[in-house]
Amino acid sequence: MEAPVPFPLGERQPEQVVFDRRELSVILRLYGQFVAAGEWRDYGMSFGREVAVFAIYRRTAEVPLYRIEKRPKLRDRQGIYAVLGAEGQVLRRGQELEAVLKVLEKKLIRPVD
Repeated sequence: MEAPVPFPLGERQPEQVVFDRRELSVILRLYGQFVAAGEWRDYGMSFGREVAVFAIYRRTAEVPLYRIEKRPKLRDRQGIYAVLGAEGQVLRRGQELEAVLKVLEKKLIRPVD
């Protein structure tokens, strides 16, 4: 008896949405600034058929403070990228990753006493 073929001929392997090198460079540059400021401590990445997620944590055991999502199917609607808050509220959406991440960059700037 033959072993079952995981993807029979004619069927495509499920696509996976991922962040490319340029996108990860932009995200990790911002992440590094917040780590240096002592705000963020950990991150996790998840890649699925419809969405890639970069989750940002203050502490590992907590829910993510923010999620940066890439959803290619929303390219022609709200935008491919989104930043979501801890409760799932959309903080910003758009077509350009750098522009969407500006909502987080504003949180890095603090007045000096």
